[in-house]
Amino acid sequence: MKALPFTILVPDDKSVISEQISLPHFYRYLHRHDEWQVTCIQSGEGTLIAGNDMHQFCPGDIFVIGAKLPHLFKSNPEYFLPDSELRVEACSIYFNPSGILAPLFSLPEMKTASLFLLRNKHGFKVPKRYGRKIAATMLDLHQTNGPDALFSFLNFINHLQGLGENIEPLCSATYSTDVSEGEGLRLSRIISFITENYDQPITLEDAANIGFMTRQSFCRYFKKHTGHTFVSFLNEVRINDARKNLLLRHKSDGISNIAYKAGFNSISNFNQVFKSVTGYTPSAYIDFYTNISQTDSDPVSQSF
Repeated sequence: MKALPFTILVPDDKSVISEQISLPHFYRYLHRHDEWQVTCIQSGEGTLIAGNDMHQFCPGDIFVIGAKLPHLFKSNPEYFLPDSELRVEACSIYFNPSGILAPLFSLPEMKTASLFLLRNKHGFKVPKRYGRKIAATMLDLHQTNGPDALFSFLNFINHLQGLGENIEPLCSATYSTDVSEGEGLRLSRIISFITENYDQPITLEDAANIGFMTRQSFCRYFKKHTGHTFVSFLNEVRINDARKNLLLRHKSDGISNIAYKAGFNSISNFNQVFKSVTGYTPSAYIDFYTNISQTDSDPVSQSF
């Protein structure tokens, strides 16, 4: 299966696709498609790579991914272990306003919705406080068929545009989705190499060799297509892993062990990079999210 582009199989009797998955891990290759994708994570943890940015994901998170945006839900390493019994579960909605749904989105009544999608062309993460409501509309759409599915879809779109302006974009508005298939395949190999080996000592030369490029060519290529230098991207992948482990296992592992397991060779370097990426020291990060978890619960993952 090609990593870029990725073709969504659309049944003859549907204009909006609803998909429920339960698998050992998410699809592991960077890919894109013409459809918008809205995914509610019910079970599973990892890192979403979307365009030139990265986001942690966990149960309850809902992501709206723009059409043609290269993306990858990268499950954490433990999901790929031979004896792993972990699974991921998610519900996704796919729709193409420029394809079969173009006549619908050209109606005057859909002008506001069309403008909302245009303003947020790369997609966004649904704020936690709206997660339950959006998940409910996704569930309704997933369970309906025939003409009722169109009514459910309109209700779903209405709730999305009701989120307004205060939403977190998945990547910079200046990011270009104009990536050739060949470039996408090579970029997918490079990103997969980094995300699968970040806990080991890997160098710029290692990554350049995966892309069959010189160091200089690789640096220009990687910066152009991700917006990151190799070091900054590697650091973010490592910090995303460390953040998860700090919240789940800090009492047993300790901060220094988590730093080394994420690929850092010194605790001082880890502390410096962690603060530059998150804005917190590791201990302050634990305190902040511990306080949040004591006052906020989000059962979105139980909606489907």
